[in-house]
Amino acid sequence: MVRIISALILAVTAACASATEPLTLVDNPPDRHIVVKGDTLWGISGKFLKQPWRWPEIWQMNKEEIKNPHWIYPGNIIVLDMSSGSPRLRMAKPVGGQDGKLQPMVHSTPGEKAIPSIPPNAIEPFISQPLIVESDGPNNRAKITAAQEDRMLLGTGDSFYASGIPDASVEKWHVFRKGKPLKDPATGKVVAYEAFFLGNARLIKPGEPATLRVTLSKEEMARGDELIPAPPPEIITYAPYRPDQQISARVMSIYGGVEEGGANSVVSLTSGKKDGLEVGHVVALSRNRISVNISDEGVRTSTPVPEERYGLAFVFRVFDHVAYALVVDASKAVMIGDAAKNP
Repeated sequence: MVRIISALILAVTAACASATEPLTLVDNPPDRHIVVKGDTLWGISGKFLKQPWRWPEIWQMNKEEIKNPHWIYPGNIIVLDMSSGSPRLRMAKPVGGQDGKLQPMVHSTPGEKAIPSIPPNAIEPFISQPLIVESDGPNNRAKITAAQEDRMLLGTGDSFYASGIPDASVEKWHVFRKGKPLKDPATGKVVAYEAFFLGNARLIKPGEPATLRVTLSKEEMARGDELIPAPPPEIITYAPYRPDQQISARVMSIYGGVEEGGANSVVSLTSGKKDGLEVGHVVALSRNRISVNISDEGVRTSTPVPEERYGLAFVFRVFDHVAYALVVDASKAVMIGDAAKNP
């Protein structure tokens, strides 16, 4: 299981920030906010900013501080500071004194769970399981060839044999079955395949065939199912920021096999790490519109009009040419084929 830990303060670079419009506060923002359990950084920022995803900028962190982010915990006090002429958020806590004023200071309590950027329960299943098979080369992947004791189906605790695992360099494996193809809605080309996660297995004895044992079974496994190395546990920091380079992607699918989605839906995009997308990037969702008119003579004419931006999505997992994003804001339904570009 991959551990999800979200950072408090990460900023866009100075060059990127200088190219954006000024930060805009909401009407009548509070002068402070006391952090409580269940808060998210996106939600807290929405109490102050009209563009919550730009919260790293309002903290005015420099590039070096990105490497050592601070954290927000329940009980912290977020203060809106306008003394410099531009809005800035600071972290503070009450201190003794006759005036009773808040003084900015970093607060950290060991053992407390930091406030995440976005709701972790919305994306955790997509972090802990392999989702994408990007190359259609089953002969190059490990595969279940037989089960011990002549079983047809495998579950937790069962042992099996697999080809394509010649040594003991990888101990933990994901077992999956290739699912539906993901196609670029503009070209119809298959970009990748979604992987149907079956469970986990541990290498017992390398060789050809190798012997493995099922350690976790979400679904029954069978001969022909494939294996990929399980990534080691890692600490991933999530924070929203604008992509440095131009992104031009499309919504390729809406997880769950539905045709439309909305806020809190998970979508796949037709761009990945080789196209410049990274974990933490925020993309704007928009849709091409066509104005249809019918003349007095009954002639129908169509006129393209500018794209309509209606939402934002937060990229939380990237592959070479595919990315998964959580829709954090949407004023209308998300549809396959919608554009995902720089905000």
